[in-house]
Amino acid sequence: MRRPIIAGNWKMNMTSAQGVRLVEELKPLVADADCDVAVCVPFTDIPAVSAALKGSNIRLGAQNVHFAENGAYTGEISAQMLKEFGVEYVIVGHSERRRMFDDTDEVVNMRMHAALAAGMTPIVCLGETLEQREGGETEGCLSYQVEHSLKGLDDVSKIVIAYEPIWAIGTGRTATAQQANDTIAYIRKKCAEVFCPKCAEKVRIQYGGSMNAGNCKELMAMPEIDGGLIGGASLKAADFAAIVRYNK
Repeated sequence: MRRPIIAGNWKMNMTSAQGVRLVEELKPLVADADCDVAVCVPFTDIPAVSAALKGSNIRLGAQNVHFAENGAYTGEISAQMLKEFGVEYVIVGHSERRRMFDDTDEVVNMRMHAALAAGMTPIVCLGETLEQREGGETEGCLSYQVEHSLKGLDDVSKIVIAYEPIWAIGTGRTATAQQANDTIAYIRKKCAEVFCPKCAEKVRIQYGGSMNAGNCKELMAMPEIDGGLIGGASLKAADFAAIVRYNK
């Protein structure tokens, strides 16, 4: 029912020239992918990478978007600025943005709606800390984020959700496949309660906690996991391609 989506998050890596070299290497490796493929690149890479991706099956994404259409927001980038270069996906609410730059659920919600209004698909990140998981607060945390980060959606299937166990990002740790599946199943259940069961069944929910070439097959075999939001492994064409081709 749900077409998987594998999205690379380059974070603050790759100059424009490096990014173009990476996608040129990547394009033939994923040309026969059975899933949607995207790379979410730094703002300065967007024009060059957009041109390099023309005619390929790899879609272009950004790593953030401001919630206003324009105005006195020095250093920010609007949805229309991204749209002009063919950006189709935009990450909002990544745990690093929430932790380092104080992106609250309310701010994440505004960013999500700005992306939707511009015709882009937001990848909305949700997830708990290690303290919350060990304290039995995972479901409470995720419930709150679904209710507040996704507030005002008429159809939750218009977005992509990325479940990020914060304790598994950049640490080399990963949730077991069963843990990831069960937690994503809870997110889907909560979306069914807040929105509608049919929409919740259609929404794609990625796993965003250290998915790599070694564990992608096991994770992607889980019925609730619809793809991955890939960090470090997306910076090497062969590693990212191995994840995209998880079923080959």
